[in-house]
Amino acid sequence: MSKYGYADNKEQVLVRLKRAEGQVRGVARMVTEDKYCIDIMTQITAAQAALDKVAIELLRDHAKHCIANAKTPKEQGEKADELVGAVNRMLSR
Repeated sequence: MSKYGYADNKEQVLVRLKRAEGQVRGVARMVTEDKYCIDIMTQITAAQAALDKVAIELLRDHAKHCIANAKTPKEQGEKADELVGAVNRMLSR
C-alpha cells in the first residue's frame, strides 16, 4: 500500500500541475508583453481554477485513502480533521 492517497493518480495530478504552471508562465509573459489587464486577470482565474482542480483531487484521494485506511477511530478522526482544515483553508483564501 502506498503512503499517500494520490499515488494511483500521481500522473494525472502532475499533468494538471504542469498545465497550471504553463498558465502562470503565460500570465508572466502577458505582463512582460504589456497585455490588457482584464485579459491577464482572466488567465489568473484560469490558473487558480486549474490549481483548485488539483486540490479537489487531492482532497478526494485523502478521503478515499487516508481516512478510509486509518487504523483506529482516533486516527480516522484526526485524518478527517485534516481534511476539514484543508477545505477551510481553500474556502478562506
